[in-house]
Amino acid sequence: MSRTHDEAPNPRRPRSPRRLVPRLLSGCVLAVFLVFFVLPVVWLLLAATKTDQQLVHDNPLSFGSWHAFKANWHALTAFQDNAVMQWLGNSTLYALISLAITLAVTIPAGYALAMTEFRGRHTMLIATLVVMLMPTATLVVPLFLEINAVHLIGTMWSIILPYSFYPFGVYLTYIYFSTAVPKDLLAAARIDGCSEFGVFRHIALPLATPVIALVGFFSFVANWTNYFLPYVMLPESSQMPIQVGVATLLSNVPSFNATVGDLAIQRPQLALATLVAITPVLIVFLFAQRFLVSGMLAGATKE
Repeated sequence: MSRTHDEAPNPRRPRSPRRLVPRLLSGCVLAVFLVFFVLPVVWLLLAATKTDQQLVHDNPLSFGSWHAFKANWHALTAFQDNAVMQWLGNSTLYALISLAITLAVTIPAGYALAMTEFRGRHTMLIATLVVMLMPTATLVVPLFLEINAVHLIGTMWSIILPYSFYPFGVYLTYIYFSTAVPKDLLAAARIDGCSEFGVFRHIALPLATPVIALVGFFSFVANWTNYFLPYVMLPESSQMPIQVGVATLLSNVPSFNATVGDLAIQRPQLALATLVAITPVLIVFLFAQRFLVSGMLAGATKE
């Protein structure tokens, strides 16, 4: 049986220049991303497996040895009687307590701004936006004066309380409740006799799981990576979070500070400490990735 005209194979058309240009541009963008973001992370991972001499003279992307990795780990944990693990525990304590308070305050605040009308609501929303847009460093001095007025400088509450009030989380929750939660569903619950707190507890809160995960992740990362505020508020090494601790290690590297005493830290050990500092954030991201994607897409479309 002969093939019809419709069944005859069509010769492959040559790709037009209009299609090649976007592919080339996307390839260039990916190459730049690889050079500026991926390669430094790979270098950091490999640096922890080398000695200080290997780090200087060997190929930057070569693997050292597991023996050097173990030696770097033992030297790092020996610094100030395993101060790194204490700093890591401090960061975990500060971040988790602040996260719990943040969620307890942020979600109801965003719901109230989105679903209720009251005097000063617009002003409060503008104030939230202004504080959200201000750099964190500009608020350190006013926060120091406030915390000092209540005699909490040098305590863990001098870190936890400023961490706990998260304007970006309030605004993000406000946007979510304004766009993604059906107001007719909440109105039906009120008609059925549910109180305002009951509407929030039984209707709005279960629907807000994506934005709760999103606010929780951003809050945790902001708390974990904050350096300037703990540096100002906490005078003692035993109270430091891991970010301030890494800066302390940096000041004890002979290559960066010529006046280092007996407690010298080599550059591969500093790289290993950096990996330890970022690992909790990476773990939280991997577990929360599904909720983060759904939270960022919530409210993007309407039925």
